[in-house]
Amino acid sequence: MMRVADRTNPSLWLQLSWRLSLVIIAVVAAVIVGLCVWATMILSPNVAREDTITEVMTGAVEIDPQGRLRLRDTPELETLKEENRRLWYVVATTDGAFVSYGTIPPVYAELAHLTHLFEDADLRGSAGISEIASVESVETAVGQIRILFGGFDDKGWPVLALLARSYPIYGSLLAIALPTIFLTVPYIVRRAMTKVSDVAQKAAEIEPRRPEARLPADGIPKEVAPLVIAFNGTLERLENEFRKRQRFLIDAAHELRTPIAIMQTRIDGMPEGQERRRLLDDVARLAETAEQLLDFERSDQATDLHETVDLVEIARTVVADLAPLAIAAGYQISFRNDVESLERKGSPSALPRAIINLVRNAIDHGGKRGMITVSISADGQIAISDEGPGIPAEHRDLVFEPFYRVTPKSTGAGLGLSVVKQIVDNHRGQVSLKSSSAGTQVAIQLPAST
Repeated sequence: MMRVADRTNPSLWLQLSWRLSLVIIAVVAAVIVGLCVWATMILSPNVAREDTITEVMTGAVEIDPQGRLRLRDTPELETLKEENRRLWYVVATTDGAFVSYGTIPPVYAELAHLTHLFEDADLRGSAGISEIASVESVETAVGQIRILFGGFDDKGWPVLALLARSYPIYGSLLAIALPTIFLTVPYIVRRAMTKVSDVAQKAAEIEPRRPEARLPADGIPKEVAPLVIAFNGTLERLENEFRKRQRFLIDAAHELRTPIAIMQTRIDGMPEGQERRRLLDDVARLAETAEQLLDFERSDQATDLHETVDLVEIARTVVADLAPLAIAAGYQISFRNDVESLERKGSPSALPRAIINLVRNAIDHGGKRGMITVSISADGQIAISDEGPGIPAEHRDLVFEPFYRVTPKSTGAGLGLSVVKQIVDNHRGQVSLKSSSAGTQVAIQLPAST
């Protein structure tokens, strides 16, 4: 079920990691674009054309044979002039030599011979002057030149120009930020989800026979805490209903004892005959079912699981008590022990019931012949084997389920082996079954300490 859920349910960790990462990246991108937009509001509107004119002038500027500054009519310069009919510029060297082109606004014409004094300038905003001019410096083959220009018909896209210019800044920022985001955000989310994972693990460990088991709510994110609290409330309601059912079954089994005893007494007073024997068998079966119900519920409520018990003594006593019943049913019964004493922590009331149920199961289903053997090994294994017809393979995984019977017409309520498994589970042990046409062996393995 967990694997199916993994395939069908989206990962909250993955979703949060990717979405948070994308949000952070979007914020960083918005900040970069926002800064560029803000820069276009304070920088010259010619900023998108600065690279164009400096590149064209770099390729066109030269010194003629007489040592004078001039501009060659390169194809790039001609194209620039054709596309911008109002274009004007002044190109000056740092020693004051300059050349000009176009109709220079009068206010800027006075600055033509001073262009070499400006390395970078944005000229605008004075009263009565609408023309915007800029000064740019650029290194060329003839040395550094200063360019005073204006009159562009199309000023381009200043934001894109600033993005292109500032890529070393935001490129470096993204190179550092992106790996950091994709590494730290998943880590932070995983840390935040640690408590949720712990709660999920605790939930998977909850067992029906662990009363008052609850999920921890401390440290859980407040968005998840209501789910944990609701789950704990559900566990409490289920536990209350389970206790009611358990109390009812115990009370019902106890109440059945009295009418069963009365029925048995009355039947004992009947004349001998086939009908009397049949009624006695039915009453005995009913009494056994009531006792098994009591065993089933008492095993679920066992609290004396940590007392020191001697498994050898318990098994020997059970064999001695049930030997007359086994012999009367047509069996031989033996007890084998590898050690004289084998102590374990467990319930002195529940463990004998488990062995009794296994021996009685062998008596009921062992074919009324052969040997029933109860053996104890030094490693704490108690094995009960018979020489009966065995259990069909399709039933072996089901015989420990409550009320399951291999054959519908078999006697008993089908609780004996389920009681055994319940008792062994309470002791943190294991039950194994081996069966063939030569017989069946059920083994209980108890740990050295529980």
